[in-house]
Amino acid sequence: MAQKNQWWLVIIALTCTYFIWGSTYLFIKYAIESFPPFVMVGIRFTIAGALLYGILRSMGHAAPTLVQWRGAAWVGLLLPVLGNGTVSNVQLHVSSSVAALSIATAPIWMAVFSSLWGHKISRREWLGIGIGLVGILLLNTRGSLQGDWLSAGLLMFAAASWSLGSVWSKHMAMPSGLMGAASQMLCGGLISFLFSVAFDEHLPSHISTQSWAAIGFLIVPGSMITFSAYHWLLHHVRPLVASSNTFVNPVVAFVVGVWFANEHIHVMEYIALAVILVGVFLVLTSTTEAVPEEQIV
Repeated sequence: MAQKNQWWLVIIALTCTYFIWGSTYLFIKYAIESFPPFVMVGIRFTIAGALLYGILRSMGHAAPTLVQWRGAAWVGLLLPVLGNGTVSNVQLHVSSSVAALSIATAPIWMAVFSSLWGHKISRREWLGIGIGLVGILLLNTRGSLQGDWLSAGLLMFAAASWSLGSVWSKHMAMPSGLMGAASQMLCGGLISFLFSVAFDEHLPSHISTQSWAAIGFLIVPGSMITFSAYHWLLHHVRPLVASSNTFVNPVVAFVVGVWFANEHIHVMEYIALAVILVGVFLVLTSTTEAVPEEQIV
């Protein structure tokens, strides 16, 4: 638990995870106006991971072992590449707020994948999973994704990939603390460049100032700072408090998308958001285990 004289650090850290992560969806939208999705993900996570890795090594942190690098590569594939990279690709066709709403289902997928490692899903969790699936159904049949089953399926795949990587990372050799985040981001960024080649992506002849600014935001506040803030929260407050960004990020993405990008939200999408968040709340409050460190941004 956080000490009384650390309350202001808790507020600062929560503010980072609430508002920075919630706004990253809009900055992804701005970044992919110039950069192809996997190129953007590669630049974002390679630079963020390399900078954080260099800072930690200069502070005396041990370098990951070969086995730990292998674990970081698997998590890097599932989180930054298949998770964030897929979302970035779908955002070529859907609004940032709708993408954030779909990814809000990640805690539900985490509960499902945790069962593969012996976690027994409680009745409360099953109820939350069921309610969350109803919210997904509402989103995919009555909102902006109506009829676009490919985008809807890819967003669910992204949420599931991120969740599987988050759960699996707890059961494989991984560097401790922020070195784990640095190695995962670095590996994920490099793997994303391989995906970029496979999908025949090319840098455009002109990159807008807005896209460069978005990349800068995604690298420093969107990756390095917020990962550090979340890591600190996990060690100083209750897990539910640390992971409360799960509830807030979709709301922030909605507000930011509407105010700054003139995105239009259907009434059914507000209803779907409320239904999904009820399901997520039931899942998160049914267990005393800490939520995995990685959350989708």
